[in-house]
Amino acid sequence: MERKSTKKAWIVVFKGSIFPLIMGAAIFVLFRIVYKKYGIERNAHLDKAFISLLILFITYWVFKITAALFNWYAVNIAAKTKTKLDDKFIPLFKRIAVMFIWVLGFIVLLDRLGININAFVAALGVGSLAIALAAQDTIANIICGFLIMVDRPFSIGDTIKLPTGEKAKVLDIGIRRSKFISEEKAIIIVPNLDLSKSKIVNYTYGENL
Repeated sequence: MERKSTKKAWIVVFKGSIFPLIMGAAIFVLFRIVYKKYGIERNAHLDKAFISLLILFITYWVFKITAALFNWYAVNIAAKTKTKLDDKFIPLFKRIAVMFIWVLGFIVLLDRLGININAFVAALGVGSLAIALAAQDTIANIICGFLIMVDRPFSIGDTIKLPTGEKAKVLDIGIRRSKFISEEKAIIIVPNLDLSKSKIVNYTYGENL
């Protein structure tokens, strides 16, 4: 089974690489033709254009492979595990990885074009800090959701007492918020940060002892 999964992963990587490789070959052939016609006159400009397209091509290729691997893992591994931890966080990790790949490729491109990237990197750092401060509650809820899924103080289907004192059944444990249904059949949505900071009484665990 493990050998079969590894083979499937390589097939996914190969399929994800076909279009970028064809596109890269087309770019190479095009520049070979252009170099033969204008290479002597505009060598410096053509070199810069070729390097820029090469960086964009490599960035796109890495993006396609990364996205294909995340999709493969979601279908072949995460869907077959008992825990829902990987199912919840794979889309988030995929977005972070894709964003990192494109930002890194853009920075390398600017550097190769001779543009001073120090100011850009500084602005990127300040912007990231501002976003982190503005979204600190969201980030805290995501971290708490991760910890709830790892520690498992309650699972889907358990009957618990919420921090507000209501007795409810767990419907879903989300990345930022979790959903419950009360005895009055009302849907209750609670931020994961509030759940992590409060005492949770789990009636289902007690019944199984």
